[in-house]
Amino acid sequence: METIGFIQWCLDNLNYWTITLLMAIESSVIPLPSELVVPPAAYKAAAGELNIYLVVFFSTLGAMIGSVSNYYLAMWIGRPIVYRFANSRLGHMMMIDEAGVKKTESFFDKNGAISIFTGRLLPGVRHLISIPAGLSRMNMPKFLLYTFLGAGLWNIILASIGYYLESIVPREMLMSKVTEYSSYLTTIFVILGFFVVGYILYKALKKN
Repeated sequence: METIGFIQWCLDNLNYWTITLLMAIESSVIPLPSELVVPPAAYKAAAGELNIYLVVFFSTLGAMIGSVSNYYLAMWIGRPIVYRFANSRLGHMMMIDEAGVKKTESFFDKNGAISIFTGRLLPGVRHLISIPAGLSRMNMPKFLLYTFLGAGLWNIILASIGYYLESIVPREMLMSKVTEYSSYLTTIFVILGFFVVGYILYKALKKN
């Protein structure tokens, strides 16, 4: 309850520091929807209380911080667990071995860039997509680049919605409208995600 109260306080007192903090939380293991943070901040920017460019910058900075944290947690903690399982008797019974894990890591490192980018645009996925990147020890500059591009694009979209709604929607109706717009965007990006996954699988099967 104390954590919920703290998050609510941050939402009630949105500034560049709280935007960064909340977006770092959103991109970590705590699934805090970015729709609760960026559109209200952009709404305040449209009203002259914040700068819209800094809203996008600090929201993307926060997303980067959370993503990098997930990446290293997965690499330092999750990766040894995966390898221990791959070398165990149970792992071998399930046809999982170290060579297979290494092959999977190599595949994600080669094809993970587009997964990172599109994953940042999908709710329920964006805060988890850094974990397989960390498990596979994906190239860090590549990981940072595509995380920045995906998170930046998503934050620009959310900020545009919030900024636009300030001129036509009262503050008390903001979240309902943001939810409506976000549902349309989610449908579009989910369809896009299916096409991307299908393309990656097609390339892998064609290569094999």
